[in-house]
This record gives sequence, structure tokens and C-alpha cells, in this order.
Amino acid sequence: MPIATYTHAAGDAFRNLGDYASSLITPTVRLGVTGLARSGKTVFITALVHNLMAGARLPFFDAAAQGRLLRVYLEPQPDDVVPRFEYETHLADLTGDPPSWPESTRRISQLRLTLEYASTRFWKRQLGRERLHVDIVDYPGEWLLDLPLLRLDYQEWSRSALAQSRVASRKKAAKDWHQALATTDPAAPADEALAAKLSQLFKAYLREARADRYALSTLPPGRFLMPGDLEGSPALTFAPLDAQGEADFARGSLWAMMARRFEAYKAHVVRPFFHHHFARLDRQIVLVDVLAALNGGEEAVSDLERAMTEILECFRTGANSLWSSLFAPRIDRIVLAATKADHLHQQSHDRLEAILARLTGRAMARAEFAGAEMKVLAMAAVRATREGTAKRNGETLPCIIGYPLPGEIIGRRTFDGSEEFAIFPGDLPKDPDLALKGWHTEHGEMRFVRFRPPNPVELPGGGFAPFPNIRLDRAIETLIGDHLA
Repeated sequence: MPIATYTHAAGDAFRNLGDYASSLITPTVRLGVTGLARSGKTVFITALVHNLMAGARLPFFDAAAQGRLLRVYLEPQPDDVVPRFEYETHLADLTGDPPSWPESTRRISQLRLTLEYASTRFWKRQLGRERLHVDIVDYPGEWLLDLPLLRLDYQEWSRSALAQSRVASRKKAAKDWHQALATTDPAAPADEALAAKLSQLFKAYLREARADRYALSTLPPGRFLMPGDLEGSPALTFAPLDAQGEADFARGSLWAMMARRFEAYKAHVVRPFFHHHFARLDRQIVLVDVLAALNGGEEAVSDLERAMTEILECFRTGANSLWSSLFAPRIDRIVLAATKADHLHQQSHDRLEAILARLTGRAMARAEFAGAEMKVLAMAAVRATREGTAKRNGETLPCIIGYPLPGEIIGRRTFDGSEEFAIFPGDLPKDPDLALKGWHTEHGEMRFVRFRPPNPVELPGGGFAPFPNIRLDRAIETLIGDHLA
């Protein structure tokens, strides 16, 4: 085992010991919130905090439903080097005139939420109200897809990335990058301008593959799409090269420079993320935009399945003991949430959950075998639609009613975001395997559009009413409910 591994392990143990000692005074849950781009991470955190602080009706969150949740408030976060989640800014977006969705997660951030509650245990109640810190850690799911890179060298990664880019669903998006590769000699002298050009073309391919018409998911390196404060650094200025056979290039070659930067990326970007943030999580929610993949077709669904398997296999799961809490904390509860459930009528929510369970089945079985509790939900942290009915050709159809986002197209109509519209989205199939095989595109019955947030409701005493939601309370109960007993 490399000495660096021992150093990291020793450092982790000392840090975890400090965390454990602090939690003896006030228990702390480190809750990870992740998901691929546009899955709703920022909206979820903002809605969770607002609902809890505003005392929303949350019937399936026991502490709130039983009247035991006494006070919820924000406190300064404990990690001074981690950016604070901009809760107030995101809430202002959702409650604006008109309301808008907040900007997507582009870097790691954190927020400490403190809950004061009355315990269900007699002896605890005699000591007065209890407190629980919930440290919410928001990070892009794309960064998780980088963890498997730790097992690869540059040559192995280049081969894998090139093979992926040449499949039918990606080939068109990668056209410009492929053309540049065809005229590039990996054995040529290192050239900074050429490295930057190839890196830019590779990143453009990744961005295009992620766009709505492809909706692909497995696109590492994740920081190429979500660079954060590393944008423009040499550690993010590399790309795969096409080398035939076994690569053996001189030290000053283009190949050697790209390989060195790939290793720097792993050492200075991927490993620190794992040790400082990811390895310390206690609970995790993974948000998944299943509907966007269904819009993208069978290739997009297959790609999402691969991405979710890779993400879930990164988690260190299992039941925690005193020993594991000190030296190797495990994630013992995971919620998998199919977001934007409000884009479907409620009669399809169970089917959406079944599709997500099918997508993640193998990884879920592995986590449950290790002792982790798993829950799959169809959820909307902020419900952008309401349900209704409409008649078509004499038939009454279950519809959803909302404000389609500017640029959304239904039939021949293009919306500007100011007009409410009733939509029959269709029904998901009872058999999830049919949805995974492109059922909706084959029959042409389903197309999911995006909606703007609902109009906010201002309260007489100031502030805004809690957002309507779908199953947010069930997610909260699974993630932290046991700590409030």
C-alpha cells in the first residue's frame, strides 16, 4: 500500500475522531445531496430548508406530524473552507415575480441546519429539548463519476473515452474532436496551444452529449463540465489521445504531457474530494431526472443506467458501528428520488418509481447486502403543476396544468412562460422494461415538457408560504427521521 494511502487513512481517522467527539455534545448528520446536472439538487435543498423553517405540513415526517419539531434554524457552517450554499439567493429566485428556477449546482457547497425537537423517549424528555445538526453537503453527481478514474492510467482512460465517443449516440457530438484527433500525432513535442485546443473540443463534445437531444450521463471527467474554481487550470487542460497499440512515448511528447495532467487531475482534484467530503457522509439522497432520459430515447436511458450504477457503487455503504464511525464512516441510508414527478399525473408516480428501481437494481442490491437502507421515491421538491382533466375526442383525460418554460414546444405552439396550459403527458407503461427500451418513442405517446415554478403565496405577516411538493416529507423522514426519535 502506498505511503500516501496510510497518510490519508491516518488523517481521516483523526478528523473522524474529532467529528465523533463533537457529535457527543450535539449529534450531527452529514447529508449528501447529489445528482447529475439539472436533476434538481438546488431546488431540493432550498425547498427542504424552507419547508422545515416555515413549519410546513409534512404528514409523513413523524417529528413534524406529531408536533415534536419545536424550532428549525440555520447556523454558521463548521467548515470554513467550503462555500456556503446560497439558500437566501435561491429562495429569492423561487419567490420572484415571475418565479424562476435557481442556478444549477456547479461546485460543492454546504449548509448547517439545526433542528430542536422533543424526543419520544421519556428519559430524554426530562432533560429538555434535544438538538440535531444536519450538515447538508451539495455536490455535482458528475464528480462522483470521476472516482472510477482512480483505478485507470491515462492510456486506459483514453481507450475507454474514445470507444464511448464512437458509439452511434455520441459520434455526431464528437465529430469536431474526432477530426482534430485524426491530424494529431501523440508522439509530437508537447504543445500547449494544441493541448488547449484538443481539451476545448473534447469538452465541447461532452457538453453536446449532455444536451437535451442526447441527454447522456456518463461523461467523465466531471470537472470538465462542472469546473468550479479550477476552470482554466492545467489540471483541467487535457484530453484523450488516439494511440495505436501499446503507448510508449518520450518524456517531452504531447502524450506525456497529457498523461501527466491526467495524473495531476486525479491527485489534486479527485482524491481530495473523496477524502475531504465524500468519505465523511452519513446519509445520501441521489436525485435522478428519469424523464429527461426517457425523452432522450433508449440510448439515453441505457447511459443513465450505467451512470447510476457507477455512482451508487462509489458509496461506502453499510450499517455503522463505533469502529466504522471513527475510522471508515459508512452511508447507512440512501434515498433514490426520481425528480419532477409533477410532470406526470399521480397515476404514473408508482410506475416512475418502478422505472428508477429497475435502473438501479444491481447497485441497490449491493448496498442493501452491505446493510444500508434504500428507498426509491417519485418526488417533486417544488410542485410546478396541479392536476386536472380535459376532454379530447369525447374522452376525459387526466392532465397536469402549469406554466411551460419559455421556448417549450407543444404541437405547433411555442410558449413564453406566461401562459398556463393543460397537458396530457400520457401514461408510463406498467412494465418498467418497456420504458427502458424506448417504449414512448416507439409509440409516440409521451413527451415531457418543463415548467416554471408556481406563483409564490405571500403570507400576511411577511415571508412566503411553503412550496407545494410531492413526497418531500417521505424523503426527510427516511434521511433523518430516526435521529429525531
